[in-house]
Amino acid sequence: MSKADLSETISDERDNLKEANTIASELDDEAMLKMEAIQRLMEAGDRATYSQRLKEAAEKLGKSVRTVRRLVHKWEEQGLLGLVQAERSDKGKHRVDTDWQDFILKTYREGNKGSKRITPKQVFLRVQAKAHELGVKSPSHMTVYRILNPLIEKQEKAKSIRSPGWRGSRLSVKTRSGKDLAVEYSNQVWQCDHTRVDLLLVDRHGEILGRPWLTTVIDSYSRCIIGINLGFDAPSSQVVALALRHAILPKQYSAEYGLHCDWGTYGKPEHFYTDGGKDFRSEHLSQISVQLGFVCHLRDRPSEGGIVERPFGTLNTEVFATLPGYTGSNVQKRPEDAEKEACLTLRQLEQYLVRYIVDNYNQRLDARMGDQTRFQRWESGLLAMLPLIAERDLDICLIKQSRRTIQRGGYLQFENLMYRGDRLEGYAGESVVLRFNPRDITTILVYRNEGSKEVFLARAYAQDLQTEQLSLDEAKASSRKIREAGKAVSNRSILAEVRDRETFLTQKKSKKERQKSEQIEVQKAKKSLQSEFEAEEIDLADIENEPEPEMPEVFDYEQMREDYGW
Repeated sequence: MSKADLSETISDERDNLKEANTIASELDDEAMLKMEAIQRLMEAGDRATYSQRLKEAAEKLGKSVRTVRRLVHKWEEQGLLGLVQAERSDKGKHRVDTDWQDFILKTYREGNKGSKRITPKQVFLRVQAKAHELGVKSPSHMTVYRILNPLIEKQEKAKSIRSPGWRGSRLSVKTRSGKDLAVEYSNQVWQCDHTRVDLLLVDRHGEILGRPWLTTVIDSYSRCIIGINLGFDAPSSQVVALALRHAILPKQYSAEYGLHCDWGTYGKPEHFYTDGGKDFRSEHLSQISVQLGFVCHLRDRPSEGGIVERPFGTLNTEVFATLPGYTGSNVQKRPEDAEKEACLTLRQLEQYLVRYIVDNYNQRLDARMGDQTRFQRWESGLLAMLPLIAERDLDICLIKQSRRTIQRGGYLQFENLMYRGDRLEGYAGESVVLRFNPRDITTILVYRNEGSKEVFLARAYAQDLQTEQLSLDEAKASSRKIREAGKAVSNRSILAEVRDRETFLTQKKSKKERQKSEQIEVQKAKKSLQSEFEAEEIDLADIENEPEPEMPEVFDYEQMREDYGW
């Protein structure tokens, strides 16, 4: 068959398929192999090449050349439908007597009512006993299984419409690939998701920045919140990586957070269970999972994500709704004073959030156990002591920024800040890769590209800011404010702005507190006066309503001389 004949055949088949009512929407593995073989035959330019590829196709498919020719002929007549294995017309029908079919199905249903359980093998044994009693030949065990399979599959399908969920103290989650993950201990299956916080935040000058994003990592076994990431960056693989890094590392917080308990969760998961968003299907996350040694899975359906999504509702009602600047989940019903009342910065919100998670959420009793808190369940569910993972091993989770050139003396510039590394002098003029944590960019990690690898060179520190903590968002806001003031942006100018960053909010807070305290003092004074006057039967309201005495009119003699010429 020539190439022209094949092309003409394809054109005819396209016309036929337009009129057909059946479309081959899914191809199994065997049909895919057949399709690839047909494609190679279509590409043959001459008879000799066609014959050679025909032999190759027969060898690959494990069939004879004659069978492949029949396959090509069938494809010419039916198109893709010719490659799909035809189903038998009697599929689903059984040649065994209908009485036996009814007996087999009834035995299985009756044996699985209530708390009773019966297996297909036990059904076959009862069929044998019944046949022996009647003195007839018993259906084979394969026949019994074929009759029961449609019923069993229907029951299993009904169960999988919703997540199997918790059964006693066990949980099972289903992946998109059809695998069921039985959750049996802590740090076995972690889940991750994002939400937009219904709260308006401001910068250090009181200007509204918008609503931040919250990413949480949840341990499926204990329901503990293992780690978070709070920021203005939209969901991405880098945001997921930062949340994972926070979850994996032991967590330590300064006294300004006011914690009464420790956020004691850490370690790494065996399985990472998420929805099918692009941020969870990225190559970056695949690299992280391979390097750290866990497997990524996608949820089979949205209803499987209740464990990771439920805490968002709790945080919204118990934390965010109680803070100034709360917008509510409905934009059309947003409170009118949300913009006016907004006064929290990202760092202040993080302090509220961490305090709630550590001292409240993770310390609550687990609803399924009743006698353990979430943290206690996580702690008791560990199979062994967790090894500490070095912070440097998690550098792959940090945000990556490339195309920075080292200057003389080991200096480099990033986000309008000047950095210096102790061992960078010898790499002046070279392009390097920077990795950093956006929560604090006063220290960054410098790497050098060597082929497909990144080799660590040194840490670089922001000059004059070594004792400060500066986030990426704060650095950008400071630079913007300094430029608006018509000044040059430098480390010293940013340092001065950083040190005054809480001035506006402190003054605003002090003013509100002062007004509130004055109102309280007035109320106290009124109560005190009322109590003193009650003995003399004098009503304080009458005193307040009494007209003030008229003041005598005073004339300015000098002014009158000028006005009247005296």
